[in-house]
Amino acid sequence: MRAQDSATGSGTIAVDAGTEISPTADPGAPPHPAEAPASASDALAPTAKAPASAPDAPPHPAQAPARRGTLLAALGVVAFSLTFPSTAWGLESFGPWSLVALRSTLAALIAGGFLLAARAPVPARRHWGGLAVVAGGVVIGFPLLTTLALQTSTTSHAAVVVGLLPLTTAVLGSLRTGERPSRTFWVAALAGAAVVIGFTVQQSGGALTSGDLYLFGALLVCAAGYTEGGRLARVMPGWQVIGWALILCLPLAVAGSAVAVPLEPVHLTAHGVLGLVWVAAGSTFFGLYVWYRGMAEIGVARASQLQLAQPLLTLAWSFLLLGEEVSAAAPLAAVAVLVCIAATQRTGGRGRSAPRSAGETEPVRS
Repeated sequence: MRAQDSATGSGTIAVDAGTEISPTADPGAPPHPAEAPASASDALAPTAKAPASAPDAPPHPAQAPARRGTLLAALGVVAFSLTFPSTAWGLESFGPWSLVALRSTLAALIAGGFLLAARAPVPARRHWGGLAVVAGGVVIGFPLLTTLALQTSTTSHAAVVVGLLPLTTAVLGSLRTGERPSRTFWVAALAGAAVVIGFTVQQSGGALTSGDLYLFGALLVCAAGYTEGGRLARVMPGWQVIGWALILCLPLAVAGSAVAVPLEPVHLTAHGVLGLVWVAAGSTFFGLYVWYRGMAEIGVARASQLQLAQPLLTLAWSFLLLGEEVSAAAPLAAVAVLVCIAATQRTGGRGRSAPRSAGETEPVRS
């Protein structure tokens, strides 16, 4: 074989730099100039076949999960905003302990059905401690304390106080994860707390009532449940977090129902039954189901921004469904709280976050 044959591919003969002649071409025809490399580095690079384009392939739907997640989280906020009016309806037929026990029992049965249908795996043993925190805060603590508070407080009053829930969750979350929020975050947090405390004192005639103490306790336990649930959502789908937390509470809820229902008066009304069904199926399961699924799609920070509308929605439901007279101070206080919480959400993510512990990953998609 000649040197030219080894220096070129079969079917071409090298003549000199920049030209090549096919052996089947007309000898009298001018030589074909070879395609010049774009640069020296291109000339030295090995020849690679360009990937075939696929004009038929649809573009990657990058925004579809974000839109779906926003819609799911918004549905969760709407469901949560109806919790207080539904609880007030439920108290027309059931005592506070009976209402909470029956609510948890019905929600756990619904969650169990969904977990069985999805063949969800049982969580690892190391996760049951965190699930117990979620159960104690979200399934038992918050419903019980807010139900007790609504015996002496109006739903509009409770809505403004619970408007601090996103802020309380952010504070406990920073303590739990080791994040260091900025100074602006803490200034806005203190301003929001001052607005809420000032509103509650003004509405109660200069002193905190037992209903206000119940509401502040509900903030703490619910924020702890949200924080631990957000941590668990890194390793399992968020809706399964609340589902297994409800299952964990089922024995206690059944026992509580068996004890409380005979001891407390029961006067069944349409409002009372509808309120019980909604707080069980709507607020406790459906609301948290879509809330955690939306949170898995768009993240905790963006989801919490949507929850800022919850106090104002509850004020609207209280007026429309219960006929409550909303004082002029209530919507003003709610808007002020929203402004403060929005400031904390905007600056809170700039802090430094602690590294994830072993076994934790990015949030699992539901």
